[in-house]
Amino acid sequence: MLYFLYNFLDFRILGYTTVRVGISFFLGFILTMFFMPKFIRWAKNRHASQPIYELAPQNHQKKCHTPTMGGMVFVLSAIFASLMCANLENMFVCLGIFCLAGFGFIGFKDDISKITGGSNHAGMSASTKFVLQILISFLLALFLYFGTGLNHEFFVPFYKYPIFDLGLFAVVFWTFVMTSASNAVNLTDGLDGLATIPAIFSLATLGIFTYLCGHAVLAQYLLLPKITGLGELSIICAALIGSLLGFLWFNCYPAEVFMGDSGSLSIGGFIGYCGVVSKNEVLLLLIGFVFVFETLSVILQVGSFKMFGRRVFLMAPFHHHLELKGWVENKIIVRFWMIAFLMNLIALASIKLR
Repeated sequence: MLYFLYNFLDFRILGYTTVRVGISFFLGFILTMFFMPKFIRWAKNRHASQPIYELAPQNHQKKCHTPTMGGMVFVLSAIFASLMCANLENMFVCLGIFCLAGFGFIGFKDDISKITGGSNHAGMSASTKFVLQILISFLLALFLYFGTGLNHEFFVPFYKYPIFDLGLFAVVFWTFVMTSASNAVNLTDGLDGLATIPAIFSLATLGIFTYLCGHAVLAQYLLLPKITGLGELSIICAALIGSLLGFLWFNCYPAEVFMGDSGSLSIGGFIGYCGVVSKNEVLLLLIGFVFVFETLSVILQVGSFKMFGRRVFLMAPFHHHLELKGWVENKIIVRFWMIAFLMNLIALASIKLR
């Protein structure tokens, strides 16, 4: 809408991406702050609460009446803010909105199944959810490959030249990245606010990369891959950051609402999508370090138990291990936030150190 005003009514200030980035951030924040209390009241009246896994640490059982699916509110707020502020003729923007909506829909279906079934086991089967995630990621990868002109070259952090051309294999690789990122955030979302701030840091870093890669002069100066039109994607990043900040008001300890799979799958999928289009697939290991580490802890736990009959951790993901070691929830959350912040600073350093 704002881009329409710029084009047809000559509101030139709205032609600047940075202006619309700021507007989308505040619009996402305000919408989430306005609708989240209404959603919490509705969810409590409908008993739309998160079923707690019976093997989770004991202190989690008291959270059984906390409403879930809060992700539905901030994802829809971010989508609306993006529709208002971004150029909808831009393919990267359209695919970004599809990414949020597609992964959000999978999460919504899973959340609804758990609520109506009254158990974590009543949700969508792991295989079904995984197949749907792969499907959404594959569709995004196909459109990126054939519909955007995005190059297929493989870059590594702190090196200015591409290593090799992935060719058609890029579709498989991008599908893997987006699916993995979606699952990684989903596994991390286990404590009040634990996934929210690292997601904000990741989106801020990726928003900077997408803006710089889409800016002809800055991309050339900083030796970044120049990707025409990518700068518009920073508007969706800002909208989602604003929405997440509004969500954190209600999700910080002790949480009044959980994001559920509606939010975590959507955030993770979009982080993976931004990593792919900005050619930062490998750098995502730093950008989403907390999410990666939590996922690795689950892989190690499951792999060790199946192969050797032993557990590496008291419980996985790793934040549950720390809880069982006696760490209080707030300490785990804040320290994970600090780690996420430091890792994203290192990731941002790669802009100049190459």
